[in-house]
Amino acid sequence: MASLLLALLASLVSLREVLGQGEWTPAHATFYGGSDASGTMGGACGYGNLYSQGYGTDTAALSTALFNGGLSCGACFELKCDDDPQWCLPGTVVVTATNFCPPNNALSSTNGGWCNPPLLHFDMAEPAFEKIGKYRGGIVPVAFRRIPCVKSGGIHFTVNGHSYFNLVLVTNVGGAGDVHAVSVKGSRTGWQPMSRNWGQNWQCNGYMNGQSLSFMVTTSDGKTSISYNVAPPHWQFGQTFIGDQF
Repeated sequence: MASLLLALLASLVSLREVLGQGEWTPAHATFYGGSDASGTMGGACGYGNLYSQGYGTDTAALSTALFNGGLSCGACFELKCDDDPQWCLPGTVVVTATNFCPPNNALSSTNGGWCNPPLLHFDMAEPAFEKIGKYRGGIVPVAFRRIPCVKSGGIHFTVNGHSYFNLVLVTNVGGAGDVHAVSVKGSRTGWQPMSRNWGQNWQCNGYMNGQSLSFMVTTSDGKTSISYNVAPPHWQFGQTFIGDQF
């Protein structure tokens, strides 16, 4: 447990160094996914259909420097177009990190390789981009900062996989938004830490069938939300359950 807490603290410190602890930080932004953002579905965070999951079109794919190996999935950022009168629009937009913008080492970081390390870059869903920048601008300078996520309802836990391989997708997380640790407890077990499989899919290899399930979720700010008995004993794989919120 002590090593887990130290790892969480280290990841939090690292992320704060990049994000400036709420200060405005310069970056750049492009867009993808089409005018209806249909091309943003799926993605490296594992959220699947962003419409049905409640994320909508105010989403973004993050460059390597921001993605944090997937641990930034679910984090919320406020962006504004910065000092480009030709292509900027006034105001700000809040986006949730739902995908990864991979590097393109075949292109220069100043000519197409916008997501190459160590660049801070947001590849935004087109509708979100057009709230702060003009379509014809293509790429615009932005300033961003981390802000708390405001979500409707509780945290969602979608239980996938099969017996002895429980893969739980955690979505709709408020507060810091980015989940850094998850534990599960069956009605006949103690708390079992889950390992992150990919994106925000968390894995447990215990036999949890026929038990009510409780979940403990810890975000990057060290805060924890516990949802007791959120799944009844007769739960089935593929079902989604709604727990408490931050």
